[in-house]
Amino acid sequence: MDYFLSEEQLMIRDIARQIAEEKIIPQRAKFDEKEEFPSEIMEVIAQADLFRLFIPEEYEGLGKGSLDLTVAIEELSRACLGVATSYAAVALGTYPILLYGSEEQKRRYLPDIASGKRLVAFALTEPTAGSDAGGIQTTARLEGDEYVLNGTKQWITNAGVADIYTVIALTDKSKGARGASAFIVEKGTKGFSFGKKERKMGIRASITSELIFEDCRIPKENIIGREGMGFIVAMKTLDNSRVGVGAQGVGVAQGAFEEAMKFARQRRQFGQPITSFQAIQHMLADMATQIEAARALVYSVARYIDSGARDISKESAMAKLFATDVAMRVTVDAVQIMGGSGYMREYPVEKMMRDAKILQIYEGTNQIQRNVIAQALIKEASRGR
Repeated sequence: MDYFLSEEQLMIRDIARQIAEEKIIPQRAKFDEKEEFPSEIMEVIAQADLFRLFIPEEYEGLGKGSLDLTVAIEELSRACLGVATSYAAVALGTYPILLYGSEEQKRRYLPDIASGKRLVAFALTEPTAGSDAGGIQTTARLEGDEYVLNGTKQWITNAGVADIYTVIALTDKSKGARGASAFIVEKGTKGFSFGKKERKMGIRASITSELIFEDCRIPKENIIGREGMGFIVAMKTLDNSRVGVGAQGVGVAQGAFEEAMKFARQRRQFGQPITSFQAIQHMLADMATQIEAARALVYSVARYIDSGARDISKESAMAKLFATDVAMRVTVDAVQIMGGSGYMREYPVEKMMRDAKILQIYEGTNQIQRNVIAQALIKEASRGR
């Protein structure tokens, strides 16, 4: 379908697709097998100015919107979800600064992020705080001109390879979630270290590790916004980033569909290509329809965000929920169509199926997304909307 992308958006898509085809696809199996962070690919992405997409022009970015970023994420995800996650996580970690950072913080950090010189990570999840984001235990205590951080963050994407971390910590434990604040912590700060590197089912090119804070002292001007705004910063960040997770779902589903279609046209059984069998035809038809529906929703929500809409929680949750559920169904079906071959590492769909599962889990499980959507619907109904 024609989604009426602008010439610039089409150019972004073509650049991301070229990187995917020429740089990522030839190496994706290696990244997966070795669980290797794609440093060289990140440099290529930086040279192509894709990190500048989500940075305003006044901070050396291109000042593009959510749809532009969505298009780039989709194309990278079509080739390798691990690489795409490493890229998208930089935007995720940058949103707190973009949305609530001071002018001084923006001028200090955004130009280096735009150039790709410094990668970013977002740190909310903890061993006791997953779906219950309000259950965080990491603390930040003000002592003179410094905050002292103590605690552990778990399953943080880009941990160790990122230079800048946006961290949610409690400045007033008595207030629960309302006592949380957001901070910028730089790699190399004394008292800030990294725990074990996780070994994952999928997205193995993406690094996931613990962050450990032990009397980690940061300047008080590193607070984002003001004390008590941390939970708002976190939720608004996720509202803006979840459409990107939806784009990841569309991308990996598209990649799996293309592999299944190519295989089905070549694979012969009972003297004919398996595309001649109605069972396979119906699976392919369902896969293509689901992908197109997911893409339409994701693009529509991205445009809605770009329109300046303030309350985007429900729509972002819908885009994430639907597109990632589609990704799981399509990748499973791709493996099924390819049969024993699909189950083998020689073909990429087994990796795509393993990769796709995380999309239903991170940045809020799809069960949490249903909660968000239902609560918004009930609130709208109570207002008579």
